Amino acid sequence: MSFLRFFQRMLNATRILDFLAPLALRLYLAPIFWMAGTSKLSDIESTAVWFGNPDWGLGLPYPIILAWSAASTEVIGAILLAIGLAVRWASIPLMIAMAVAMISVHWQHGWQAIADTKFCPFNCGDAQEAAERLSAAKEILQQHGHYDWLTGQGSIVVLNNGIEFAATYFIMLLVLFFIGAGRYFSIDFWVDRKMKISL
Repeated sequence: MSFLRFFQRMLNATRILDFLAPLALRLYLAPIFWMAGTSKLSDIESTAVWFGNPDWGLGLPYPIILAWSAASTEVIGAILLAIGLAVRWASIPLMIAMAVAMISVHWQHGWQAIADTKFCPFNCGDAQEAAERLSAAKEILQQHGHYDWLTGQGSIVVLNNGIEFAATYFIMLLVLFFIGAGRYFSIDFWVDRKMKISL
């Protein structure tokens, strides 16, 4: 029993570094949202057209307003995550953006972001068809393309565009919503500390 207590004490001692977890989440998510937001802002008209078009886009109402809202949420959210300011508040609109993306863009394609029928635990969407297309594409490239050069940086895959990535980001944001920005490396921590000292 003392052996178990010793290991539990050792495990508890690692909590001195618990600020690393929210810091890692923030630094992981910040560039993702920055790139997504700035990409939308770089051609906001095309983003709005895609948001509003019912035939090949999302068919959402008020596309220009939603395009600006999505882009600014992602850019401002990325900045706030990076510096650790108002992280719990910033997580809310980012989670809403991820929920909207999951429902309007990714849901119809199932779970997987990248098609892989071998190990798909949930709804795989059209993963079987994607696997057949991938096999055909590899065969064509092996016969007529520079396959070794094309795959020199990694394997060729078919994007299934399922909810996997958006759901993962949503869960990471949910964690930040509940635990906050973390100690030391966030403005939130120092503001909160200053307020407690003032009281």
